[in-house]
Amino acid sequence: MDLQALLRAFLRDRGVSPVRNSMKKVISVRFKENGKSYYFDPAGADIKTGEYVIVETARGIECGEVVQGVKEIADSAVSKALKPITRMADSVDVRRMRQNREDEKRAYHTCQECIARHGLEMKLVEAEYTLDRSKIMFYFTADGRVDFRELVKDLAGIFHTRIELRQIGVRDESKMIGGLGICGQPFCCSRFLKDFQPVSIKMAKEQGLSLNPTKISGACGRLMCCLSYEENAYEYLNSIMPMVGSTVRTPDGLGTVLEVNPISGYLRVRCGTEALTPRYYKVGVCEYISGGKRAPRRPDPDDDYSGVRNPAPVVAAADEKGNVGCGKCPKKEK
Repeated sequence: MDLQALLRAFLRDRGVSPVRNSMKKVISVRFKENGKSYYFDPAGADIKTGEYVIVETARGIECGEVVQGVKEIADSAVSKALKPITRMADSVDVRRMRQNREDEKRAYHTCQECIARHGLEMKLVEAEYTLDRSKIMFYFTADGRVDFRELVKDLAGIFHTRIELRQIGVRDESKMIGGLGICGQPFCCSRFLKDFQPVSIKMAKEQGLSLNPTKISGACGRLMCCLSYEENAYEYLNSIMPMVGSTVRTPDGLGTVLEVNPISGYLRVRCGTEALTPRYYKVGVCEYISGGKRAPRRPDPDDDYSGVRNPAPVVAAADEKGNVGCGKCPKKEK
């Protein structure tokens, strides 16, 4: 019986009715093709995925695409009161939105010319109109603070509407512009990542990657977002395996761990004297004795890493050419 079932039984025995989380109907709306989706109150309308709605945001009146129709979520999942949709978008709204997208390209080039004329050290990233064209926003990156008061005056005289300049970070710039990463795939941030997660150099160390900044940094100059995708798996696997420098008991006697491969579950161990050639052992046939920065903990009984939890008792031996390894362990080039 799980913890929630025990809690319900405890409350039932004492005549206390458990408080049920009230549910709220919401829809997910996206304003850009690769942008973040936001929750809005459907206001009782039956809205389907792919339809367009008119909503009021902090930036003004906008037309957004519904990426997920009406669904129910718990009140606790919503941080604040949801704004209701203003109305369903019609063909005129959709046509105006698409026309704004075309005008944004011309506004972008006009702003670039003004920036060059004023000699400002800023890089323009994107221009964006609100649906009613009451405001146009220009996103830019810069190393420090920029005095763009004269620039705003010039832009207001050209476009005859409210002008807003907003400074963004280099990660947001990559998300807006897009491109190809070193893996050959489009940027994760411009494809499916909606929020940026913290990425640290510790993640690269945990996964045994090169700490060369050029190899673990993305086009934006920051650490690659994909370093965090498998971090939990590596943390778990490293915690249940002996560390380099540990003393373990193998089928051939005591030895020192020289290398750990958490994915394959093999240890490279030198047994006896240093004159003996190191061998590869499955972690399941090795018993931790001492040493290392920490002792390995016992694997969780319900984990998904069956190759480590229930390992095959395989001991590698040298092949005809004298290379040490086994069929299941990746060979390393010398």
